[in-house]
Amino acid sequence: MEKQMKKLKGIIPIERIADQIYTVREKRVMLDTDLARLYGVATRRLNEQVRRNAGRFPDDFAFQLTNQELASLMSQNATSSDARRGHGGRRKPPLVFTEHGAIMAASVLNSPRAAEVSVFVVRAFVKLRELTMAHKEIRKKLDELEHKVTGHDQAIAGLINAIRELMTPPEPKKKRPIGFAPWKDK
Repeated sequence: MEKQMKKLKGIIPIERIADQIYTVREKRVMLDTDLARLYGVATRRLNEQVRRNAGRFPDDFAFQLTNQELASLMSQNATSSDARRGHGGRRKPPLVFTEHGAIMAASVLNSPRAAEVSVFVVRAFVKLRELTMAHKEIRKKLDELEHKVTGHDQAIAGLINAIRELMTPPEPKKKRPIGFAPWKDK
């Protein structure tokens, strides 16, 4: 088993799987075509098994994209050529699978390859989750730093103003003239 895992790891790096994970409806998902390719089955076979086992795929496991979502993914070069251009394509928008849906798909396909690859798919989802958390931490630290710098800018401006005030010579005091002042009668 360990040999097979090393063999698969060389064939399917986690980074490549992670590149096939997209964000749709604020969920991390994989397209049915990408998942079927990884699991070594035809896309129609994967979708057929999902339809036959619909109870195992609630909306938070798998869902069909809308035409607008598909157009958005196509603009990001995420899907194959459009059928209207004569290159094949799909008749309806694809299914997408969340992390849990990808695992469930591997179980309903009941193939050794799907079971082995599902481990790498889960690892890719986990890696993306960790990266997202790291980005959130970095963003939080940057926000804190920005707040501190803003506070420091105000303090520095106050110091500069105080130094300028110290550098300006004071107004000369009115001195009494030296000598005697003549007496004036009232």
